[in-house]
Amino acid sequence: MQLGVNVPNFGPGTDPGVLREWARIVEGLGFDLLMVSDHVAVTPDVAEQYPEPFYEPFTALSWLAGVTTELRLGTSVLVMPYRHPLLVARMAANLDRISDGRLVLGVGVGWARQEFEALGVPFTRRGRLTEEYLAALRDAWHEESDGPTPSVPIWVGGNSGTAVRRAVRFGDAWHPLRNTMPWLRSAVANHSLPGFAPRIELRLTTEPVDDPDRLAGVGTIEQILEDLDELRRLGADTVVLDPYHEDPEETRRPHVAWQALTAVATHWRTRS
Repeated sequence: MQLGVNVPNFGPGTDPGVLREWARIVEGLGFDLLMVSDHVAVTPDVAEQYPEPFYEPFTALSWLAGVTTELRLGTSVLVMPYRHPLLVARMAANLDRISDGRLVLGVGVGWARQEFEALGVPFTRRGRLTEEYLAALRDAWHEESDGPTPSVPIWVGGNSGTAVRRAVRFGDAWHPLRNTMPWLRSAVANHSLPGFAPRIELRLTTEPVDDPDRLAGVGTIEQILEDLDELRRLGADTVVLDPYHEDPEETRRPHVAWQALTAVATHWRTRS
């Protein structure tokens, strides 16, 4: 099982130099994948959790492709209805070639109603648009004639049954976001998945977390490692750790996240 990190590509403490340092540390610690998030218009509903500057994911990942060598690069998640599918197909294919085949395209339907309105995209049709655009994306890659067909894995994000069905129909893996181990266990048991690549929170504590609603990835290093072990047994191909806890001021203190990632990487190597 591979491990990835969802890196903040936004917030008051983030700039190109910080993103480069994130990539250096994530790759240096031996993680397999670095992912970033997606917003186009930082409307008030977005800015509460993900304020500007917000670095556009294809641009940011192209920058990071040039300062890394082995690290896979991806989106968690690209909001599929925000861009024309032929544009996404071209940008993703180009980035995959630039990075020597290291791209993972995580996609989702989106949630920020004000952002949809700012972009002129109907919020109530976002699920249908996502499916139409994914089909168009696949067709565009299949029909591409100016080079080899991209083999970019598509991870379909979301925690609903509809998201699972969308992953089965259009994706290479289901990419659920931040949930409890019992919920993940039940979801895997009740669905036939094309692949399983969850994103979990990373919050390292000094004392065990006994809350029955504890999210996977929250607790002592022992609890986090047990979560990772169970996800591996459940068939996860990759688990993405998300050290951002929805406080923009955290982006000014990335060393806190780096320390937690160092602890996980060190203990996981001895455990694997």
